[in-house]
Amino acid sequence: MGFYFYSACCLFIIFSKATTAIDTISPSESLSDGRTLISSDGSFALGFFSPGTSKNRYLGIWYNNIPIQNVVWVANRVNPVNDSTGLLKIETSGKIVLRVQNTTAVWSTNTTASVQNPVLQLLDSRNLVVRDGNDSNPENYYWQSFDYPSDTMLPGMKIGIDLRTGLHRILAAWKSWDDPSPGDLTYGVELEGNPEMVLRKGVEKYYRSGLWNGDGFSGSPNLRSNPIFDYDFAWNETEVYYIYFLKNKSVMSRFVLNQTESVRQRYTWNPETQTWKLFSIMPSDYCDRCGLCGPNGNCDNNKLPACQCLTRFKPKLLERWNSSDWSDGCIHSKPLNCQTGDGFIKIGKVKTPDTTNSWVNKTMNLKECRAKCLRNCYCMAYTNLDVTRGGSGCAMWFGDLDDIKQFESDGQDLYIRVSASEAEQKKRAKVKLGIILGTVIAALLGFVLVICYIHRSRRTLKDKVEDKNVNDNENENKDEDEDMELAVFAFGTIVQATDTFSFNNKLGEGGFGPVYKGTLANGQEIAVKRLSKSSGQGLNEFKNEVKLIAKLQHRNLVRLLGCCIHGDERMLIYEYMPNRSLDSFIFDQIRSKAWRLWEEAIPTEDKRNISLLVSSSLGHTSYFPPPPKIKLCTSQGVKGIDFQFLFLNNLKKKPGSELNKYGVVITPS
Repeated sequence: MGFYFYSACCLFIIFSKATTAIDTISPSESLSDGRTLISSDGSFALGFFSPGTSKNRYLGIWYNNIPIQNVVWVANRVNPVNDSTGLLKIETSGKIVLRVQNTTAVWSTNTTASVQNPVLQLLDSRNLVVRDGNDSNPENYYWQSFDYPSDTMLPGMKIGIDLRTGLHRILAAWKSWDDPSPGDLTYGVELEGNPEMVLRKGVEKYYRSGLWNGDGFSGSPNLRSNPIFDYDFAWNETEVYYIYFLKNKSVMSRFVLNQTESVRQRYTWNPETQTWKLFSIMPSDYCDRCGLCGPNGNCDNNKLPACQCLTRFKPKLLERWNSSDWSDGCIHSKPLNCQTGDGFIKIGKVKTPDTTNSWVNKTMNLKECRAKCLRNCYCMAYTNLDVTRGGSGCAMWFGDLDDIKQFESDGQDLYIRVSASEAEQKKRAKVKLGIILGTVIAALLGFVLVICYIHRSRRTLKDKVEDKNVNDNENENKDEDEDMELAVFAFGTIVQATDTFSFNNKLGEGGFGPVYKGTLANGQEIAVKRLSKSSGQGLNEFKNEVKLIAKLQHRNLVRLLGCCIHGDERMLIYEYMPNRSLDSFIFDQIRSKAWRLWEEAIPTEDKRNISLLVSSSLGHTSYFPPPPKIKLCTSQGVKGIDFQFLFLNNLKKKPGSELNKYGVVITPS
């Protein structure tokens, strides 16, 4: 029983060690083909693999949590293992050794430091490190794979040079998809002249980043705004390197060299499609090819041909240049004369020239930089070393200016040496342009001022005319009020009396306009005739009518109490007759007989005394229209005359107008 229990425990321990992911091995342990180290977060794995169709075995690191095996680091790139007998161990000295059949070493690290308790660990950062088992400080690592990159740059990895040790971290592409051994496409920092990132194809400088200007590389001015990663370039006494970090750590992004296409590519992982998506590529366009336009040429993708000579330069060999052979480049249009003095012109938004023959100073300002360059007859261009915070530092180039690229936006300003006459010509052109612009702006401002003056004058004149009209109207109204000796009612008083001209208070409507019943604040009832805007009657006609009616005041007529003039409103205010219109009496079946009897009873001599006053052009002289609207007093007779006066309205109706357009007023003789 005890034997079976012991056997089961051993099998459980062996099975657990085989299935549990580990990220570390010690000198007492090893990693054989078929087993892997897995980073603690499960994102990366270290083990043996065969690339493409090859049967060779390599020790490498790859993404562990995606379905596609993308190897990012290879240990034995040059010496593959031909079978599955590879074995990885870490010795007590801290040296890592990859052996075949546990005998022949095909790859190893060179560690000279003394290590007390060495362990080999695969970190979540994708970095394989040798460290003391009791010390996890990155500064104290004895060895790390990030110092020996393959073809892929990962976040946090430095590509550059340690000036203290001479360690040169450089990317080298795989020769092919089946062969991870180094190809001839490389990418790294070059210190010839001043540092910049360079992609080489063999010995040929294939692409370069341009000088670092504090915000980015001048050859990639718009890269800073990308949403995937941020980056920096360190340049000090101890090291020079390029490094990048992911803005979102949940995003997977890698930077890899492609030998087949001779490009540097950046990919990001798309979890939805489970594929890598190309994010950027370098060289990205035709003008990214290093030295395409020859010395003193300027490559512009927006022009045809793309290669142009710099301003104040001309093709060195015109015939060859016109046949699209730009290798000889350009020369100054006018020879320089350093002794008598040269000048500089500015070209903007460019990638700075190749830094091979350049010099920098971090403390000088741009004015000092210009003066120093002008004193050196070999200095052909200068600019700020750092473009942030208003610009600082000095960068100068000597001899021919190679590999300048023109951008539409961003880019850097570059000051190029030309002859004094051409520099003055540039200044004169600027002055001329300034004069032209100043003249145009002045003319536009003058035109605007003239328009404003005219507009203001018209408004002033209009205001004066309106003020004059208002004053004239007020004076006229005042004069008329005095002439008529009638009460002038305020518009608000009438509005309140008629309940804002309520339909319920409407008595009728004629050619003059509607008639409303109203009650003043003292209780007096009034009838308000409101001039209709479609009546065609103006202010003068209205005043004439008021004058006429005012003169016709009589005890036997409906009394005119006053008027109201407010803006376009014209109103007459009469005393109110509480009984209905005369037509209700004349045309009533019972009352009409009495009317006829009364008419027959009037003596002929009295009829002659009846005078008819016809107002054929001034509208109605009473607030009631002719017969259908003649009002009666409370005694059901014409006010105060006991039917001794006859009101007639039997005039001929004019074509196109109402009969009540011609009212009749009856007065005693």
